[in-house]
Amino acid sequence: MPNPIIVALDVSAERATNLVEELAPAVGAFKIGSTLFTSAGPEFVRKVRATGASVFLDLKFHDIPNTVAGAVASATALDVQMITIHTCGGTEMMKAAEETAQKTARELKRPAPLVLGVTVLTSMDDRSLRETGVAKNAEEQVIYLAELAGKAGLRGLVCSPLEVTKLRTIIPKHMQLVTPGIRLGNAKADDQKRTLSPKEAIVAGANWLVIGRPIYGASNPKEAAESILRTLS
Repeated sequence: MPNPIIVALDVSAERATNLVEELAPAVGAFKIGSTLFTSAGPEFVRKVRATGASVFLDLKFHDIPNTVAGAVASATALDVQMITIHTCGGTEMMKAAEETAQKTARELKRPAPLVLGVTVLTSMDDRSLRETGVAKNAEEQVIYLAELAGKAGLRGLVCSPLEVTKLRTIIPKHMQLVTPGIRLGNAKADDQKRTLSPKEAIVAGANWLVIGRPIYGASNPKEAAESILRTLS
């Protein structure tokens, strides 16, 4: 199978540059989130793409459909391979994002990026959902939003590894699942509340594993990434 490890570059631009150079041969992609994108911008995305590495642009767009469509068009023009949007933005917004990704990619004559719907953030649990007025528990809300995303035409989802098995029974087989909340052994979960090991997540049906601290926080990040990959075979 293709290398499923996506390294979360939740570090400074300088550190991220060094990590890309070191890890590109050992991982499947790099995640550029809000912190790094805000400090380093689109130029950093171009720098990573210039190495040949794939980019997961994790900005979780959530706005009116026209605005999200414009953001997705810009991200597609940057030649990223994955983009995130919030499924709670609704069907119209999700359709606009997927249709725009496909249309822009056709115009640029390149593969369309995978538009991924974010269901429930892995930092949230039943209590924190109730605080926001959601009556459903975390699993029920994930399932509800996942089904909505499938009906809207999205080809992928971001979800906790704990929900992967259930989602595989209700979503179309072609939908890809990207799972943050990956932790190793007895590693501290930090702000992630719904976690599994890399092997457990893949066995459950995940296509991609977003791993940050266990790799970039290791004394030898490349060795850490290669060690994780070996556990998946």
